Amino acid sequence: MLNRRSDSTVHLQLRDRWDYLCDDMEAHMEALTVRPPHDADMAAVTAIYAHYVEAGTSSFETVAPDEAEMRRRWRLLIEDQYPCFVAEHGGDVCGFAYAGPYRVRPAYRHTVENSVYVERAARQGGIGTVLLRTLVQACTDQGFRQMVAIMAESEHPASIRLHLAAGFEMVGTLRNVGYKHGRWLDTVLMQRELGEGARSPPEM
Repeated sequence: MLNRRSDSTVHLQLRDRWDYLCDDMEAHMEALTVRPPHDADMAAVTAIYAHYVEAGTSSFETVAPDEAEMRRRWRLLIEDQYPCFVAEHGGDVCGFAYAGPYRVRPAYRHTVENSVYVERAARQGGIGTVLLRTLVQACTDQGFRQMVAIMAESEHPASIRLHLAAGFEMVGTLRNVGYKHGRWLDTVLMQRELGEGARSPPEM
């Protein structure tokens, strides 16, 4: 079983608090469970991510990793105390989110980069919002000071809205830094402060 600092399950009721969520969200999902991942979740996590690699531009990977590779990556994150979560509804994993190092050099250790992926049939149902807000809170609780989101293409308005609603700001665009599916791709950079941000020295 994969564990992080706290193995407590976070139960979150989806509400129509955010203007851009589907009006019938609660009719489709009465409750969503966001919790730390287990080994048994890795097949679903691998399948969700494979779609984004093979059919989209949200990931700049071009070959989808297999289940063993995804398990290896998640174990490394959890061993290094980075928060990782899956979203479950009706017994099925329908999304996941995790934080990882923004850069590997030591001076960057107080900044994390987030990743949020939702099963394609469940998008626009609020799952990404709950995952991201849970991840932001967990990273804040662990003492990180900044969170960065790096998204492929400025043409992904849903991802940008998701992050704006969670307190992120646009900080820049890198033009034509990736090439996938026969075209050049931009990346959009977004950032939000965690906790006291830069107003005090870090404790770790």
